[in-house]
Amino acid sequence: MNDRYTNPYVIGALLGLVLLFSFYTMGRGVGSSSSFTRIATAGVELVAPHHAKTNPYFSKYLQNERSPLMAWLVFLTLGAALGGLFSAFIARRIRGEVARGPSIGVTVRLWLALGGGILSGFAARLARGCTSGQALTGASELAFGSWIFMFCIFAGAYATAYFFRKEWL
Repeated sequence: MNDRYTNPYVIGALLGLVLLFSFYTMGRGVGSSSSFTRIATAGVELVAPHHAKTNPYFSKYLQNERSPLMAWLVFLTLGAALGGLFSAFIARRIRGEVARGPSIGVTVRLWLALGGGILSGFAARLARGCTSGQALTGASELAFGSWIFMFCIFAGAYATAYFFRKEWL
């Protein structure tokens, strides 16, 4: 197995260039929660088209004749996922395992991961933006609320890690 990782400062600089390119070409920053909303809207439209068109939340993504999937952020999110998969493949880091501590079972770990994902996805839509949108786009625009958000996220992550550290030792 290859234990080398890419330098995080290089990746951070490249991410900044992606953000700059996004502002320059699209006129706005990056984020991913709206792409998942568009995917959900396409799914609801496929199963229950009348409900999708009459629902106030989903209908705003169906206002034009194009599919809700035909948005640049959907392709950006797809590219990020495929790029991560490709990177893991060429670094030989793809394994069929569940990362967990010794004192937690696989089933519990998967349920906690699913619950955390659903909760954070719901919160991102409730807040009208995800952490990447807040931290990257908002901070690059020098939005005071985004800076406060980032500091709170890091403080909350460090506090949570302190209480769950024994699960991973």
